[in-house]
Amino acid sequence: MERFILSVRSAVEGRSRAALAALFLALPLIGIAAALFAHPAQSALFATPLHPEQLDEVEERLAGWNVPFTPTQENVLVDARRRSDVLLRLSLAGVPHAHLTGENEALASVGALTPQSVIDAQALDGRADDIASSLRDVAGVQDARVIIAPAKSAEFADESASAATASVRLRLDPGVRLSGETVSGIADFVAAAVPGLVAARVMILDDRGLALGAAGSGDEDATGVQAALQSALDAAFGAGTTIVRVRTDRASTSTAVFVDTAHAGDLLAIRDLAAATVGYNAPRGDALAVQAVDFARLPSARKDAWWLLYGSIVPLLPTLACVAGALVAVRVAAPPVVAAAQHLAQRLRIDEAKKAAPEMPPARVRSMLEAEPPHAAAAVISALPAATAAAVLELYPPHERQAIVQRMHRPPPPLAPDPSEFLRRG
Repeated sequence: MERFILSVRSAVEGRSRAALAALFLALPLIGIAAALFAHPAQSALFATPLHPEQLDEVEERLAGWNVPFTPTQENVLVDARRRSDVLLRLSLAGVPHAHLTGENEALASVGALTPQSVIDAQALDGRADDIASSLRDVAGVQDARVIIAPAKSAEFADESASAATASVRLRLDPGVRLSGETVSGIADFVAAAVPGLVAARVMILDDRGLALGAAGSGDEDATGVQAALQSALDAAFGAGTTIVRVRTDRASTSTAVFVDTAHAGDLLAIRDLAAATVGYNAPRGDALAVQAVDFARLPSARKDAWWLLYGSIVPLLPTLACVAGALVAVRVAAPPVVAAAQHLAQRLRIDEAKKAAPEMPPARVRSMLEAEPPHAAAAVISALPAATAAAVLELYPPHERQAIVQRMHRPPPPLAPDPSEFLRRG
């Protein structure tokens, strides 16, 4: 009987430990599920699919801005709550550029019955888009548009032949002016890409509609002088220390140099260097102004150790909260559950003892009930015949016998404890 009681007790305790182990093993799964449910909803950033080069451009810009996104085959997914803000920011940055149909893509739809004139026109339009796509990579150029007019021969006596020409429209970054060498390089590049076209017949306009690269223009001279002075000052005093602006006309040159107040002590040296670089001549009417001003600077975001620690902890907060809640739930529910399990095990032992006790001699029954509390002994002895029960009680000391007799007149407790008692113990 002792072995049976010990086996029942061991089985109940083993089941309790198994239940607690299963609960702790489920905690990570609960945390993962909570993190997934806590993840913000995502939506497609653009209403229409993007081309591969547009998708690369958007992903590069979002990565540079530290905006979380999920790339797909033809779009990107962002936090639905930030979609409007991201679209506005991309629009202000001019991203993505309009898709340009290259020559290969333009000729992909050509069939065996397509007229040669149509093929030539599509090939010319595709080549113009290829040139515009290449010009987007020029420093200071945001976007480009190229139109090519092919050469035309005189087929009739009353017609005149015309040479090939090209028009290039450039949208420049704010405050950027292309130097004469850059404009000439663009014209040579366009002319080399079109058979029969020479650089002299390439017209280049800026975003204001003004022609670039006109020989002897004051703007071109001012751009070159401004770039030379800015380069010299950056090399001598450090980049970002000065801002140079130069304007020239047919008779004079006006030069303005803004100096950061941190280098106000270098004003005289900067003035002498600027005068020598631009060829300052006061009798000619030139103007030179050098003044110290406070430069506006945006505070840089510093990602120190605290920032990195914050970024590591915040994504784990839902999981940590779920784990903490599960631990609290286990802490609150464990005592009532253990008490109920112990109560059930004791009832099982009592029932088994009731079945076996009538067939045992009184001394054996007394030995079996040695370690049992008075209420358990009372439950077993109550099931014995009167003579056997009296003989068993005589084997107990008086104080234990009295405690057992008092409990023999009480109704047996239920198999499962009362819910209110269960909650009170919890």
